[in-house]
Amino acid sequence: MSGAYILRPAERDDLPSITAIYVEEVRTGTATYELTPPDEAEMGRRFDALAERHFPYLVAQDHDGAVLGYAYAGTFRARPAYNWFVENSIYLAPQARGRGVGTALLTRLIEECERLGFRQMLAVIGGADNHGSIRLHARLGFQMIGTMPATGLKFGRWIDTVLMQRPLGEGAGTIPDKSAYPGDFAAPPVPR
Repeated sequence: MSGAYILRPAERDDLPSITAIYVEEVRTGTATYELTPPDEAEMGRRFDALAERHFPYLVAQDHDGAVLGYAYAGTFRARPAYNWFVENSIYLAPQARGRGVGTALLTRLIEECERLGFRQMLAVIGGADNHGSIRLHARLGFQMIGTMPATGLKFGRWIDTVLMQRPLGEGAGTIPDKSAYPGDFAAPPVPR
């Protein structure tokens, strides 16, 4: 599928497609532990909160204009010492899986976060059996840092949470330059 899609910043006009992709995962998958699918208005509030803080939010779009997937980075935790540490989220339409779309989105997301000066990225992966996401993150330099057993109850079964992390830019090698990030570190945390 390489070359059959473009990567670009997400826009509010993408919200119907983004919502549809996410709702499908809420209903059928374990990548999110959300149990009730949010509506488009709620997805819009989440989108706006990320945009307001200048976090990268990307979509992959095919030549017909269909959104194949999306990825974004956001606040890991609200404590200010975590300001340089982001958590990524990536969701793909079923027809886009296994075709390089996830690799392209996550690669670009990493690049954007490095450009903004972030130093660490965390992947919180729902389900130790989510092999596609685990392989994707490992391929792009994420290291397994732990598995939290039985942390989510979904579809009548307990689900493990896998944590993977990778350094961004200089990682912990130097103190980051606060001027690189255009957002407001004093703003409230972004809802996940």
